[in-house]
Amino acid sequence: MSATITSTSPANDSVTTRKAMLGLGLGNTLEWYDWMLFGLVSAYIGPHFFPSHDPVAATLSALAVFAVGFAVRPLGGVLLGTVADRIGRRTVMLLSVTLMAATTLVIAVTPTYDSIGVWSGVILLVCRLVQGISTGIEAPLSTAYAVEVTPKGREARAAGYISFYVNLGILLASLVSFFVSLAVGGATMQDWGWRIPFVVGALMGMVVLYLRRSLPETLHENERAEGSASTVWRGVGKHWLGLVAMIFVVGAAQAYNYAWTVGLPNLARSTFKEDPTGVFAASTALGVVMIVGSLVTGWLADRAKLSRTFVVTRLLAVPSVFLMLLYTEPGLGGLVGVLLGGSVVLVLNMTLYNLVATSLMPKHSRATGVALGYGIGVALFGGTASYVMIWLQSQNTTWLFPTYTAVLSLISVVLYLAARRSTGTYAGE
Repeated sequence: MSATITSTSPANDSVTTRKAMLGLGLGNTLEWYDWMLFGLVSAYIGPHFFPSHDPVAATLSALAVFAVGFAVRPLGGVLLGTVADRIGRRTVMLLSVTLMAATTLVIAVTPTYDSIGVWSGVILLVCRLVQGISTGIEAPLSTAYAVEVTPKGREARAAGYISFYVNLGILLASLVSFFVSLAVGGATMQDWGWRIPFVVGALMGMVVLYLRRSLPETLHENERAEGSASTVWRGVGKHWLGLVAMIFVVGAAQAYNYAWTVGLPNLARSTFKEDPTGVFAASTALGVVMIVGSLVTGWLADRAKLSRTFVVTRLLAVPSVFLMLLYTEPGLGGLVGVLLGGSVVLVLNMTLYNLVATSLMPKHSRATGVALGYGIGVALFGGTASYVMIWLQSQNTTWLFPTYTAVLSLISVVLYLAARRSTGTYAGE
């Protein structure tokens, strides 16, 4: 069964829609700038917040904190997703931006381990937990909101638009880090320069919070009445197979994503001792491909059936992830080749995965169901990806990581097709 339900736009006026999408998009830019920045500078943060003389061990400690932030994403999805389905989308999207901006400022000014001991690591951990709750709702709710405010037939373009701003945030994280490193030098970047990009993120948050105040609400009064807690969770339970499919649809894409955007750059800096400015430049180049490719992917996907497009692009990820095996020794050329070589298939998967997840849950329980599936998928497979990849490399079993990601990709295709037949789709078809 495949029952496609048309999304309802809260305003037919195109100007209102554009303003809504701008506020929505820039909020995603902030969220993902702040989130990815931590991953990019983990090799710098580790030695300052954890007691270790081994730079690889210190980096792994920082990446472990990075991964813990993912563990609470399902909690953020459950708590804030239910609020979004019962009260409205706008309030939750304002809260998520506020949490991210505030914790980014705290990370920027927190003293090091040498100054306050273990409390530096505790503060860092608490900030990442709060940021995990924030991002646990931001990404899935933003796509759901974009689908609800966009006319039928343009849902993939809406997803591409959100992906554009997500990738803009990731690109800015790389770009700001690159220019700061270039300006202050590698030694100063290691010492205190890594704090500057966090300050930039906190300042961005003030601007985005102001812009998001103009977001219109897409959940109407009658839909809020239908969205009582019991009704919301009955809807999620009815579509349990869709929820399981979401976990793997999201998880496979994010394992691939974090290997490319966090794992490989940190491997280059901590293990292969690559020049940090060159690594940031390579990450920036990857960001450019992602930001342009997201718009192109969304535009093309609206001209093809979503289910077919998803299956093809996800199957392409199976051979693509094995490109990482080509980067086995120091050399920026090898890093750039792997990052850019896998970027085309990566952008195809990252643009569509949240739209595919959104399509598997009806509107009255969409925020809760999609956020829960997204949170579990990212926590299990995305947040652990960079840590697992670097650890496997240290054990000389690097080949296991692309094998693992390829299997996740195949499972996601099987579960998606089963859920689509079982309970239908509700957007993007």
